[in-house]
Formats: sequence, C-alpha cells, structure tokens
Amino acid sequence: MTTRCRGFTLIELLVVIAIIAILAAILFPVFSNARRQARVSQCVSNARQVGMAVRMYVDTYSGTWPIFFAYNSQPPAGHPDHKGVEVQLYPYVKDKRVFGCAEDKGGPYQELDVPGTRSYLDAYGTSFRYTKCVYTTIAGYSSSNNRLRDYTYVSRDSSFQYPANTRIMRDEMMSFFSRKHDPGCAKYGYDCDPPWDYFREWHATGGTLIFADGHAKFVTTPAAFDATFVDAAGHESGAPHPEEGSWYWACD
Repeated sequence: MTTRCRGFTLIELLVVIAIIAILAAILFPVFSNARRQARVSQCVSNARQVGMAVRMYVDTYSGTWPIFFAYNSQPPAGHPDHKGVEVQLYPYVKDKRVFGCAEDKGGPYQELDVPGTRSYLDAYGTSFRYTKCVYTTIAGYSSSNNRLRDYTYVSRDSSFQYPANTRIMRDEMMSFFSRKHDPGCAKYGYDCDPPWDYFREWHATGGTLIFADGHAKFVTTPAAFDATFVDAAGHESGAPHPEEGSWYWACD
C-alpha cells in the first residue's frame, strides 16, 4: 500500500492567512496598550521614588526644602558643575535613571537648547518639572534657564497647608498641553509657534504628578491638573493670580 501526502489548497492557505490577520488586528492594540501602560507605571514608580527622596532630604535638613534650579544647560546635565534639584536629591536615590520617564521623548525647544540630546533627562538631568513656588530660592544662586534668581525664599515643611494635594513635580509634557486642548497656547504655554514651541506628546493621555507628601499619581484631565495646589498656602493651579494670570503661570 502507498500513502499520498496531500498539501494545502490555495483556498485553505488563504483562509489560514486571513485568520492570522484577524487575530493580529485584534491582539495588536491589546499588546500596544499593555506596553503603554507599562511605561506609565514605570514613570509613576520613578516619580514616587523622587517624591520619597524629597521627603528624606527635608527630614535631613530639619524641614527645609531643596534649593530650586531648573533647565540649566550651561553646563548641561552630567557635568560636575551642573545645578539642578535632582543633583541635591541624588544621594537619596543613587541612580540617575530614577529622574527619568520612559515616555520622555524630549521637545523642540530642548533639542535647540542642548543640541545632540534626545530627552529632557539627557539635557537637564530630569524628565520632571519642579514647581518653583514650593522650593527654597536663594538670590544670586538659584537659577532657571541659566538665569539667576533675584529673591530669597526659604521653604519649610511646616508651612504646607495641604501636602497631599500640593504638586511639587510633574512630567514635563502633559498630553492636554497640545493645541487641541489649549488653542492659542494661552492656558499652558507649551504648544506655541516657533521659536517658543515646547510641546511634544509623551503619554497619550495625561501625565504624572508628584505631591508634597511623597506620593505620585497619573492624571488624565486638565481639570484634575488645575485643581492641584502649587504653593505651600494652597493656591489652586488654575485659580486666577493677581499678576500672572493664573497660579499655574506664577508657580509651575
């Protein structure tokens, strides 16, 4: 007796290919969303570690908060003379990667400010923006964008009225900073016309916030962002400010 091997017909092969294509179409968004959620979780985890580092710093220095620095590119991150809040917090985390977010894709202004860098972490040492009204500021020493501050304010832990709702840091890019949500660049000042174009989407929705009590969370709406406090007295980010338009513009 002989046996004959029967191959697939063209129709059967096409059916198999169609089934695989359908399964891929169903599963690809699931896998993509899982990867996105994993990156969000990593960012929130790092933020939480930075928040706890702030708490340890404050305990070490008898309730005094770190000295404010931000976006100093002369010299840039990694140089021994670079100044940033993250430099003061490093002894409490021992890993510079903690100051980064997996979704840190940089931004147009950062790429011009520090050529050759692809992220805020590379350029400035951190993916997180520090809320300036909650940190200690020293005239002639604190600096932002390489410019020295001309006033002194000592921030003490005892002065915080609502630490659990006072944001001390956030992801540099929040998704609702885009033109779609902020036409005219008036509310948040990110998705503007060049040369003041800062915006690039990191997370598809929202961004990470870190609070004065050390906890961190991911928010997805501008309403939740605007309702957080930005100074020790408890002024809401979205509330009117007598000189700056809003407390966001005064403190963020």
